[in-house]
Amino acid sequence: MASEQAAQEERAKLDARARQGETVVPGGTGGKSLEAQEHLAEGRSRGGQTRREQLGTEGYQELGSRGGQTRKEQIGRQGYQEMGRKGGLTTIDKSAGDRAQEEGIQIDESKFMKSS
Repeated sequence: MASEQAAQEERAKLDARARQGETVVPGGTGGKSLEAQEHLAEGRSRGGQTRREQLGTEGYQELGSRGGQTRKEQIGRQGYQEMGRKGGLTTIDKSAGDRAQEEGIQIDESKFMKSS
């Protein structure tokens, strides 16, 4: 019974953090509560699985590769490299922007942000 109470307390803490805007569930970005983030993550995972089943593994990989190539064409080689540099800074508990700021790394987002 004590472990059940500890689990409830942990969920309450995670829910409070989620309500503050923090992503506490991988794949739950955008959810305003712990439960919402869990549902988002589950749906996103299931969506990817369904598409992979439709296309097969090779087709699914090709689709991802084509998407990257299209983006590279949109923003150019420099922009694509800068975007990859930013992505490489991301960790489980910190966004790339936060980490770059903490470590004093300059990232020129204008290189990969689409201009209207």
